[in-house]
Amino acid sequence: MTKHILAVDGGTTSVRTLLLTDKYDIVDTAQKEVTQHYPHSGWIEHDPEELVSFQLETMRAVLRNNGIHPSDVHAVSITNQRETALVWDRHTGEPIYNAIVWASRQSNGIIEQWREKGLDPIIREKTGLISDAYYSASKIAWILDHITGARERAERGELMAGTVDSWLIWNFTGRKRFVTDVSNASRTQMFNIHTGDWDDELLAAYGIPRRILAEVLPSDAEFGNLESTFGSPIPIASVMGDQQAGLFGQACFSKGQTKMSYGTSGVLVMNTGGTPRLVDGVTASTAWQAKGETTYDIEGVVFSMGKTMQWLRDDMKLIHHATDSEWYGGQVSSTHGVYLVPAFTGLAAPHWDPYARANIVGMSNATTRLHIIRAAVESMAYQTRDLVDATQTDKDIRIPELRVDGGAVNNNMLCQLQADVLGIPVIRPRDTEATALGAAWLAGLSTGLLGGLDEISSLWTVDRVFEPQISDDQREEMYHGWRLAVDSAKGWAREVSSV
Repeated sequence: MTKHILAVDGGTTSVRTLLLTDKYDIVDTAQKEVTQHYPHSGWIEHDPEELVSFQLETMRAVLRNNGIHPSDVHAVSITNQRETALVWDRHTGEPIYNAIVWASRQSNGIIEQWREKGLDPIIREKTGLISDAYYSASKIAWILDHITGARERAERGELMAGTVDSWLIWNFTGRKRFVTDVSNASRTQMFNIHTGDWDDELLAAYGIPRRILAEVLPSDAEFGNLESTFGSPIPIASVMGDQQAGLFGQACFSKGQTKMSYGTSGVLVMNTGGTPRLVDGVTASTAWQAKGETTYDIEGVVFSMGKTMQWLRDDMKLIHHATDSEWYGGQVSSTHGVYLVPAFTGLAAPHWDPYARANIVGMSNATTRLHIIRAAVESMAYQTRDLVDATQTDKDIRIPELRVDGGAVNNNMLCQLQADVLGIPVIRPRDTEATALGAAWLAGLSTGLLGGLDEISSLWTVDRVFEPQISDDQREEMYHGWRLAVDSAKGWAREVSSV
């Protein structure tokens, strides 16, 4: 009898569960949209209880809709939004505040304080990350500072703090396991990627007690089981942060292989092998730890990819559906010099300017909504070029091609623009569910369904290759305009904060 895998994907705008066979064919998918809370400008939060209840609903839905009993599930894999942070009561299980989402900027002030303490070089050297409110540490510190009595409760060990994976696992296992994996831990700004453990020096500087943090396990460990939730001891056999799972799901197992994910945010991830590499403008993380070996990556994150399409649709009413952007953008041959910089909550890699704000430049009387829509699509390609150029300062690694995934890559115009802007082939796989598949493949490796990385590579197949179609001069002229537009967006909130 077929044994199934539940691939849990706890995303930012929605949570999903994929039901797969033991041959890794996708049988069904269930999805629920996550409520986004915006208490103040630049703040983004989630209801922690909703994250759990919605995720469980999708898990139960794919089983119920396909007549699958939990005892017929071989394993569960989890991949999740990463830097989002939560704090909850160890005894009651109640969150003491909402989950602060990775893109939220409410802890900018804490980052400024840490910079004044001279922590930036230490953070960079130990964690591979850049000191920024994007990561979990300042979010946890913010909650401890702003909820009455929280810091004292943390010191007494009455609280637990972590990322979405730890929160889900703790609830899925009936509050028996408080764990995380190395890939998620490496994105918190508290984890030393060289020692593979929480860093006591940084924790002391942050004022975050080590005792409130989860145990860090390899990505292919057994993280507990779902007996208390589903009545059957289904093992949680793999856990990976979403972008590292995407790298695994794109079969990027060799040094230099690189993928770009176009989701709510955009993330470029490059496999750097068994050694952490520090490259200016981008970050170093632990990609995964499996079969006793650790693989590292370098990453570049931009805050707004799919979010830009949502803005066009929901706020500006320029399109009815995100997929409309391809048709509307294709009605004009170019933007005629219009650039849209989607720095709605600042700029992340490689610029790292929390005070940048979105702008549209280069408009004239001839500008129409078509040019703005196309400029929004082009912004995804230009932001990716920013990241690729940053990684190429490491002369030991070159990117011969870019593998892409995420909902936006169904847009052929975007994929072609990306190849044109980069000047290298862009490869779209046949199955673009790289994030969920990556974690599911690792669960198969962990439990013996899959024999090794070569077998996993054979499961990855190409849908289409997009080759560059413009000249080098045209490519550089287009990109020069983008750099000018980005420069005009930088520092905006700092300069006009009193307006």
